[in-house]
Amino acid sequence: MEQNVYSVGQVNTYIKNMFTQDYMLNRIYVRGEVSNCKYHTSGHIYFSLKDGSGAIACVMFAGQRKGLAFQMKDGDKVIVGGSVSVYERDGRYQLYAKEISLEGAGLLYERFVALKKELEEMGMFAPEYKQPIPKYNRRIGIVTAPTGAAIQDIRNIAYRRNPYVQLILYPALVQGENAKGSIIRGIETLDQMGLDVLIVGRGGGSIEDLWAFNEEEVARAIFNCSTPIISAVGHETDTTIADYVADLRAPTPSAAAELAVANVQSMLDAMIDYRRALDRNLENKLLTYRNMLEQYKVRLRILSPQNQLREKRQYCVDLEDKLKSAMTQQLREKRQMLNIYIERFKGLSPLTKLQQGFSYVADTEGHAITSKGQVEAGDSLTIHVTDGRIHAEVKDYE
Repeated sequence: MEQNVYSVGQVNTYIKNMFTQDYMLNRIYVRGEVSNCKYHTSGHIYFSLKDGSGAIACVMFAGQRKGLAFQMKDGDKVIVGGSVSVYERDGRYQLYAKEISLEGAGLLYERFVALKKELEEMGMFAPEYKQPIPKYNRRIGIVTAPTGAAIQDIRNIAYRRNPYVQLILYPALVQGENAKGSIIRGIETLDQMGLDVLIVGRGGGSIEDLWAFNEEEVARAIFNCSTPIISAVGHETDTTIADYVADLRAPTPSAAAELAVANVQSMLDAMIDYRRALDRNLENKLLTYRNMLEQYKVRLRILSPQNQLREKRQYCVDLEDKLKSAMTQQLREKRQMLNIYIERFKGLSPLTKLQQGFSYVADTEGHAITSKGQVEAGDSLTIHVTDGRIHAEVKDYE
């Protein structure tokens, strides 16, 4: 009997064609738990799906990563959509994933991510649409359950910070099918009352418990509210769509009360500090003006007419002394010059010459006789000597 012998590759190819021709395997969704999840440097994701009865190898190529909206890890309950085929080289079949979604709470999370992205693109989270929260609020509206820790925390903290603030509660459903409509009615009702600020929220819980605050209708009610809104949903780690749309997000209802209600005692302490600062500034101002006044007094004394006259008199006295001193110095110098001139004139004086034995001869008209040619015999002459005059007559001359 003749037998047909096939190669390994031929068998794998044949099996792959069988998988390819099966319509169900080309478009299949498989539910299971993720295990052996590995993100390859190439961008591919390799993992396995398992349940109580078995496991199947899976791969999501880098080009299909847009079909994964979360960071997948071991233990996640997921639904994988794709096709089942044979990897010919190894001769084993695996699930080629095109889309992966979380099961149960994971589906809600995907809805949350999609709605958040949509509203963000619409601009509902934009800072320019956020209203400032008033600092000193007198009337505060609260949309939350009438019982539970949230309202009690808000009441206690508000009373401790400011016992005079008025709290107006709208008892709303915050969980379940009717919660969405109840929260919206609460926001719209309190918005018409002309309150200073609204607190919208509840205590913490699972994503299912908090889902009413992830509804698009609630987000739009918050966005359209003319009264500033503080969201206070869940614990610090919980974030909802309402938190992104609200004008201010508080991590807890207690924190929301602290943000909405000003601390009266701190205000009183601040007023005391302001008064002390005002007193200090006033004292400093008075001291400064007193010093300025003293300076003006000194300047006034210096610039007063009486002082000016006194200074001018003293100036005149000083000038008079300087003038006298200058005149004395001038007289002393002139006397000295005069004495010099006198001594010089003494050497040129005719009297001095006469005292030395010389005489002065003049004719009758007083003309000096300096040459014999000026006289003739018989002329009368006058001879001037030191102690008088001698009258003479020319007898002869040579």
